[in-house]
Amino acid sequence: MLPQSKFQDVIFTIFMAFVMAYAMICYNIALNVGGMQNFVFLAAFKEMLIMWPIAIVLELLFVGKLAQKLAFRFVTPGKDPMIMIILAISAMSVCLMCPLMSFAATLLFKDAGAEIVAVWLQTTAMNFPMALCWQIFFAGPLVRNVFGFFVKRFSKDSHEDARQGA
Repeated sequence: MLPQSKFQDVIFTIFMAFVMAYAMICYNIALNVGGMQNFVFLAAFKEMLIMWPIAIVLELLFVGKLAQKLAFRFVTPGKDPMIMIILAISAMSVCLMCPLMSFAATLLFKDAGAEIVAVWLQTTAMNFPMALCWQIFFAGPLVRNVFGFFVKRFSKDSHEDARQGA
């Protein structure tokens, strides 16, 4: 399920940003230490304190609307199947967020020095396939399903409360 109001959009964004940022931070730490190790799962929370808010702000202020605008250049709401619209928006979100978040990570966590552009481009190139696959196959479906469950649950509870109060 997709958000239907600004409030729902903020909640959805907070949840999606958490799932995406956490996975990508784990991935990058694993790359830096030569492979996945158990400590990575806890170590990622340190960077989450910085990267999660950055992801939320970027998505809410810039990426969300632009990703939709770009996606709607090749899919049409109401005409194309919903799955195609979801995939198009998801893909455009990754196309925008991956370079932005990779740049933030390069500035904050990599000692790039004079090689900042090269390190940022390499970081983006390493992150993009993982971010796209994680978004399309795992984070997107997970967040939409959990979000949909809570929206339906909250909506059902609100309707029951309204009936009992009447």
